[in-house]
Order: sequence, then structure tokens, then C-alpha cells
Amino acid sequence: MIQITMRKRPKEDSVLTQRKFFKKTARGKVIKVLRERYLRSDVSCGIEQCLICPSGGMRPLSLISLVPHPAYPHGHILVPDTNILLGQMDLVESPLFDAPLVILQTVLDEVRHRSIPLYNRLKNLLRADDKRVFVFYNEYCQDTAVYKNKEEIANDLNDRSIRTAVRWYGKHISSMLGSVRVLPNTYPQVVLLTDDVDNRQKASSEGITAVSVRNYVERSKNAAILSDLLAISSGDASVQPGVNHLNAIYSEHMSGAMLTTGVKSGILHQGHFSANQYNYLEGTVKVAAFDTPVLVVGRQNMNRAMQGDIVAVEIFLESEWRIPTNAVVDQDAALRNDDADQSDGEGDEVLQADEEARIAKDLAEEAKGTRKERSPTGRIVGIVKRNWRTYVCHLDPTSLSSTSPTSTATQAVFAIPTSTLLPRIRIRTRQAPQLLDQKILVTIDRWDITSRYPEGHFVRALGMAGTKEAEQEALLVEYGVAYGAFGKAIQACLPPEGDNWIVPPKGDKVWKGREDLRELLICSIDPPGCQDIDDALHARPLENGNIETGVHIADVSHFVHAETPMDSEAAARGTTVYLVDKRIDMLPSLLGTNLCSLRPHVERLAFSVIWELTPEAKIVNVRFTKSVIASKEAFTYEQAQLRKDDINMNDPLTHSVRLLNSLAQKLREGRMRAGALNLASPEVKIHMESAESLDPIDVKQKEQLETNSLVEEFMLLANISVAKKIQEVFPLTAVLRRHMPPPAINFETLKDILKKRRGLDLDVRSSGALATSLDRCVDPTENSFNTLVRIMATRCMLSAEYFCSGSVSRDTFGHYGLASPIYTHFTSPIRRYADVLVHRQLAAAIDHSPLHASLHSKDYVERVLNNVNRRHRMAQMASRASIEFYVGLALQGRGASAVNGVREEAFVIRTFRNGIGVFVYRLGIEGLVTFKGEVDFNAEAYTISVPSTSKKGERKSLSVFDKVVVNIKVEKNANTQRGTVKMELVSPVTSGLI
Repeated sequence: MIQITMRKRPKEDSVLTQRKFFKKTARGKVIKVLRERYLRSDVSCGIEQCLICPSGGMRPLSLISLVPHPAYPHGHILVPDTNILLGQMDLVESPLFDAPLVILQTVLDEVRHRSIPLYNRLKNLLRADDKRVFVFYNEYCQDTAVYKNKEEIANDLNDRSIRTAVRWYGKHISSMLGSVRVLPNTYPQVVLLTDDVDNRQKASSEGITAVSVRNYVERSKNAAILSDLLAISSGDASVQPGVNHLNAIYSEHMSGAMLTTGVKSGILHQGHFSANQYNYLEGTVKVAAFDTPVLVVGRQNMNRAMQGDIVAVEIFLESEWRIPTNAVVDQDAALRNDDADQSDGEGDEVLQADEEARIAKDLAEEAKGTRKERSPTGRIVGIVKRNWRTYVCHLDPTSLSSTSPTSTATQAVFAIPTSTLLPRIRIRTRQAPQLLDQKILVTIDRWDITSRYPEGHFVRALGMAGTKEAEQEALLVEYGVAYGAFGKAIQACLPPEGDNWIVPPKGDKVWKGREDLRELLICSIDPPGCQDIDDALHARPLENGNIETGVHIADVSHFVHAETPMDSEAAARGTTVYLVDKRIDMLPSLLGTNLCSLRPHVERLAFSVIWELTPEAKIVNVRFTKSVIASKEAFTYEQAQLRKDDINMNDPLTHSVRLLNSLAQKLREGRMRAGALNLASPEVKIHMESAESLDPIDVKQKEQLETNSLVEEFMLLANISVAKKIQEVFPLTAVLRRHMPPPAINFETLKDILKKRRGLDLDVRSSGALATSLDRCVDPTENSFNTLVRIMATRCMLSAEYFCSGSVSRDTFGHYGLASPIYTHFTSPIRRYADVLVHRQLAAAIDHSPLHASLHSKDYVERVLNNVNRRHRMAQMASRASIEFYVGLALQGRGASAVNGVREEAFVIRTFRNGIGVFVYRLGIEGLVTFKGEVDFNAEAYTISVPSTSKKGERKSLSVFDKVVVNIKVEKNANTQRGTVKMELVSPVTSGLI
């Protein structure tokens, strides 16, 4: 018999092997958490040559190939503290920063606690093939674990834990090399990398080598390049300590505790800051206490807030409230003479800031006493949460003190973000001459009260501005699209057969619970060139006179299993992103364009929704089943339309398409009667010279065919049917999609414009009333007018969003635009992660497979859907930006150079004090036309009056909805180095002559 000995832990060891901390619950209750910690003697150091540590496991560090550094000629290993990883991640991620790194468990946990985005970047760094990084679990190693001293704060405990691990590593390497008789003065050094002066001093007193990150970088072989990546930190010796409040331009921000108290008491209000795209001296903050956003006028009142920041705003007395100024104030033009090398807070900067404040005040004074109701007005007193990220920029060439390509001196220069919603960023770089005319990435480090501009650092160059490659990568970065290749762990989740995978024969476990629908006349209808075919359809008459119709969706969840690397990556990406010239897939192409894609004449796994419908398209019953299908044809919209309309074609598949179209028309009529909206957005198609060159040559409006509507109606029907099913079975965690009714105030301006300019009424009491009144907004002389009004109405709407059914009240489930009480997304799992979750819930709802535990958690579903909503918004913006870029290229191809230009008809959609906003319907783009001469602005009538350029002494009026002719040019901005679409009015007046 085996003898088992149980040893009781000595009482004096309990403090070392237990971790106690306090945690606040969601309801605000504070609880004590006690966790047992088991210390081990077999925690590996990660060094390949080590004979002391137990064998096995990953050992990415090597004493043979240690990177030389002038300060450490015999090699070294870096151990960064938490603040280095929180503040200098751009540096650590650089391929030129090639020192071997040991990431301590203490540091890893603290990074995770303080910044999830940086923690995710750190995890990617740990998986990178070109980095030598090892995670040392110092808190589980009996030689490096420490316990809290009495009255020791958490930060001091972490610092001591880090120093203890660094000291152990040094001794460990000495023991390792001493056994092979290596001279002690030739040992590699273990270096603590920290910007904490106090921590460096303590390390030095304990015999530990410690260095600041700037000191380390400036002595490295790639100092000239790596120095540019350094973020400004409090421990940086190059930063002047203290702030001269006498030269302060902005007010100090309130502390977090004061902001929390102020918001709770109602003295302050919290919301997201939104910059004005037309006037950089104005912004707004949407807060719960007011129906209209709080207006913030002037950069001092904005107080260093940037687009997307969550801020706290103090409301002025009502006598000081203003209205938006309706003026175009261009940041680039107003600030073109600024000096990037000007010391913060010195005379010129203060004078320039005062001048900006005067301009903002003058504009606000001009807005007094006008027709419109004044907006609540206030000032920002604190930042609750920064929205700083990596920005796509260009260097302002006028800010360089030297443009010599051989210059390596550090220069202070302005980086101008591509987005007009952002301020200039002051950076210091040695590479300024080489970075001219390039798209670059810049990160913000700080914004002091004495500086008119935020300060940041250069991250990397993307390529020459204007080139397709650099511009497309720039927009992916700008909108946070993950575009890297799928890693090895994700590829390992794919079927090992690869392209050779086929549906196995009947009897295989894959067929369990599946219906064999291979004999049905199923077809798909998609845009030209579609490779990721999500959906297919069928229809056939039944003996009882009714019609069986089916929507068959790619069974992605068969291949993508919960909590696998591929599932985690798909959840992080959230959606496939469609650009003009490429597609950024959510899933590896083996699935998206092959194994899951419902290609014709190939057996594929599907998830089917099958209805019995009456000839009037009323649902008799519906069922859901996993299936195997074999699509008979993959039509484009145009091919399906031609086949449907060709009276000479009477084969069974054509009859099926006609039957589907007939039912779709009746389904649409039913939706419209229920109050569904027929909205519009500007959709254009870019025509390329060839598939190989991808050079755009023209832009045309997308043509909407009956077959577009055919597919749309059945996808909507499937989504509604699935939504009802999963909400019935999983009332607390169903993944649904809703579209909230827009506040009536959103339509006030559009209603007023329609009434005053065209005598039309817009009824917004319900979606049905809005749909009816939109149908009446017609102009017999202008066919495009109704579409323009629908586009403007769409912009008054709220965005649709995914949500967890248990997180909101039942009466807010509805989809306003579709006039449906419940809705979800089920029909595009190849390109939308929300659909993958819905497939898993539906499979469990029909008892095909059990639901993964994560989808029983409301918190998990909410967290995933918040990310999916954000990714969906960013993907839409990236797609629009890609179209705008290619429209610019196409215009250049048509001769829209800075000299000639292309003439197009446009509608006036907005009037300003010094210009008009126009919409070029055929190209789907907007532009701004400004006037430098005398302009009379009538805000009441949405009209401006300008001098006639054809008859001296006469004036011409321009109003919203007027049709004009513009000349469009694509010019390269001298400061920003980006190609910009510029518009000039040609008719009824020539703006360039005013």
C-alpha cells in the first residue's frame, strides 16, 4: 500500500501563501477576498542554457545570443516595470528594440488591471515570433514571492516585488555560469528598466542595475530612431519639472474624486465630447440632463478635451447660453503661422490663445438674439476618461526648422491629424526631413495647461501620402481595424484537410440532427465578385396551395467553436470590413471564401429557416434546422433580374426565383403598411480600369434592382423569426438588435427647412407617420429631391445596436426603421460575429447542441456586444473613407486636377455665415464652398445672399435644397500633404470671384 504523508503548513507561513484584498461589487458592497497562493520551487527562469531549473517548457531567452549594448558589453536581460509597459509600449513593440525581456507576473497583472487595451498588446507581444520575451511567475516562485509589510501601500509592494525578482535573476545567472567557471565580470547583467527615480535609488542601494528608459535608449545602437518612439514620462530627465501657472493657458482639471462628487450632486454633467467639423473653436457634450447637447465655445472652455473623451462639464447661467455659430472656421488656415518650437506658455502662445478666445467670443456674440432657441452652454472642468489613441498624421512642412535630408538634430514639429476633429500634435523627432510627405502614426503623451497643443511622439511611417497602399493602411489604423494576418494558433483551429475538406457521407456524426436538403432548387443572389456567400434561398409550391420558402445560412458555428483562438479573434474583430479594393476578413479565408461559403454545385453545411407561406405571404408555420445543401446556382443581382424578366426562360430554377420575387413584394408591402421606413444613403460604385491595376476611372450611382429587394425581404423575415425563437428560449441572454425611436428634437431643423423652403410637413410622431410624410416630400421638377430628403432624414436617426435581451426593458426591443417589435442578425455569420452567437443560441433552442456556458452569462454577452457595436461603427466609417478616397482618385482620372476640375450638379444642404454645404448626388460626396466677400446670412430662412458675378450691383440668394453647379478639384494641401477634394460654385454665381 502507498503511504501518504500530509504535512500541515506552519502558521508563520500563512501570510506568505495567502493573498487578501478588498473588492467592490456591482451594487457597491465591499467584500474581502482571500486567495490561497501555493509557492513552488520549480518555476523556470526561461533561459535556454540553464541547468538549475527543471527542464521542459518554453525557454525563449538565451545567454549565447544576447543583444550587445554599449553599456552592457557582455549582454543583458531587461526587466521592465509596470509604468514602462503602460507608457512606452510603442517603443517595446518596435522591431529595433530587440533586447531580451522578462515580464514579471506582478507587472503583467498590474497592466491587466490598469489598461485592457495595453494588456492585449502585451499579450500579442508575448506571442510575437520576432521577440524574445518570457513571463516569469515571480509570485509563485518560493525564492521571489514577497508579502505585504505593515502599512506598506500596494505600489511600494509591487516595486519591492519587482526588485526582488530582478535580484534573484542576477544571482541565478551567477550560479548558472559559476558552475561552468565563467569569470564573474563577464556575466550578462539583469537590468531593471524603470522611470521611477525612487525605485532606481532603492535598486541601486540593493546592488541592482537600474536605468531609465531614456538613458537606456540614448546609449543604444539605434538611438536615433528609438528616441522618437519615447513617450514623455514624469520620470524623464529631459522634461522640465513643475508647471508655471503664471503662463497657464487652460484651467487645471478637477481631480477624479471632485468630478465624481460634482456629477452625483448634479453640479457637473458627464458626457462624450464631440468636436465641430466646421468650426474648430466649438464643440458639444451630450448629457442626460438636457435634450440638446451642451455647447462649448472656445479652446479655453474646451480645456484640452479631444474628440471622444468622456468629460465633466459645468453649465453657465442661462443668460450666458449661446447658439451654434453657423460659421466655418478652418483650423489649418487659422493656425498656419504657429511655431512648433515655441516654448510652452510663453508670450506668443498666450497671445495666440487670447486671439482664438476673441474670435470665439465674437462669433458667439453674433449668434445672440436670433430665432433659434439657445443651447445650454458651459465649460469643461475635467476629463473622466481619455480617448487618446494612435493617430494618422502628416508633418506640417512649415513647422520644420531644417529640411536638410542630412539633418539629425531633434526638431519640434507639428503633426497634423487626418481628421479635422483633432488638434495639431507637437512632437520632437530627429527624422523630420525624412518624414515629410509621408503618412505617419503619432501617439499623444500629455497636454499641459501651459501648452496650446498636446505633445506626443512618432510611432512609425506608413508610406508616401497619396499612394493607395499608404492611404488604405492609414484608414485601417485610423478606424481601429485589425488587419494583421491570422496567427498560428488560429490557423490550427481550421480543418486539417484544408481546401480538400468535404461534407462527409451520410452516417458520419456531422449529419446528426441535420436534414438532407441537397435536392432542393437552392440558389444564391449576391453582388458581383462575392466570394463569401452567406445565404441562399429556395421556394416551391405545396400541394395545399401554399408555398414553402427557405433561407439557408452558412453554418459557421460548426467550424468556429466557443473559447478557441479563432473564436476569440473573431469576437475581437467583430465584423468583416469591406473597402473598395480589399476585404479585411473576420475569419480566415479558408472558411469565409471556401468551406463556409455556399458555392454552387458543392455540398455545404447550412442552418436553415423554412416557412410555409400563403400565396399572400402570410406565415403559416416556421421551423429551424441544421442542414446539408447543394446550391444550384450563384447569381449576381443583375443575372437574377435578367433571368426573372426573360419570358423565354421557364425552367424550375427560374420559376423559383419568380416565386421568391412575388412573395418578397408582398412581404415588403406588409412591412410598409406596418410603418417601416424606406430610408436612403448615398451609395456609389467605383469603376476600375481593370481587376489587376485597381485604378478607378469613374463613379456611378448603384442601381437598385428588384432582386436586391428580393434578398433583403427574406433576410429580414429570417432575422425576425430567429429573434422570436431565441428570445423565447433565452429571455435573459438572447442576442438581439434594436433601433430606438429618434428624439423628436433630432428632426426639428429638417422639419423647419422643409416647411419654410418647400411648404412640406414632416410628421415624426411614429415611424408610420414619418414614412407617409416622406412619401409626400416630392418635387415634380426634380426626381432626386425625395431621395435627398430621405438621406437627410436618415442622418436624424439613432444608430441601430446589438443588445442583450436581459439588459433592457421589453418595450425597448423594437426596431424603429423596420417597424418590427423584435429583430436580430442571423443571416451573415461569415462576416458578423453577432450572427455567430445567434447561431449558437438557435442551435441550443432547437436542441441540436448545448449552449456554451458563456452565453448564459448576461455580463459576457453585454461585453462582447459592446465591442461588436463599436467595431461595426468603425467598419462603416472605414468603408465610407475608402469610397471617398477612391472617388478622389476617380475624379483625378477624369481630369479633376488643381488646374481643371470636373463640373457636377449638387444640392445645397446647409448654409453658413460664410459659405454653403453641398451634396453632389451622383458622386455621393459632400463639400464645402466658402465665400471671402460680403455675405448676408439669414438663419431664419436658411439662406445666404451673395453679390452676383454676372451683373454688377445685383445679389443672388442661395437656400437649402437649391440646385447648383460646382467645379470639383483634387488639390494637394501644402501643409497637410493630403489630396483634398475642393469645390467651387460655378452656377448661379462663381464663388472664386466673390
